[in-house]
Amino acid sequence: MRASRSHLQVLTSAFARFRHEPALTRGAACRYADAMARRDLIAEKLTKAFAPASLDVVDESDQHAGHAGHREGGETHFRVYIVAEAFRGKSRLERHRMINETLVGELAGGVHALAIHASAPGESPA
Repeated sequence: MRASRSHLQVLTSAFARFRHEPALTRGAACRYADAMARRDLIAEKLTKAFAPASLDVVDESDQHAGHAGHREGGETHFRVYIVAEAFRGKSRLERHRMINETLVGELAGGVHALAIHASAPGESPA
C-alpha cells in the first residue's frame, strides 16, 4: 500500500516536531520508558491525547515471527482499538493521522506496524 503525499507530509512534519520536543521515550525519562513496555507507552500517550471511553492496545508481534520488521522480544506490531469523542465527525483517514501524529516517536523508534480501529462513542467499531 502506498501512502499519499499528504499523509507522508503529515508524518514528516510530526517527526520534525518529535525531534525538537522532549518525549517520554527520550532524555531524562529514558530509564522510566525502558522499564515500561512499548504497549504501555502507546496506551499512555493515546489516553493523554484522546481521553478515550475505551482503549485496547494489543501486541501482535508474536504473530509476525519471520516477517519483515519482526525482532526478538517483540513490541513491533500492534493493533489499537480506541473509542473517543475526539473522533466524532472525522474521517477514517483523519482519525488515523491523529493517532499517527500522537505516536510519531514510537513509529520512528521501533514500531513496524500499527493497525488502527478508531471510532467515536455510539458508532459501530471501525
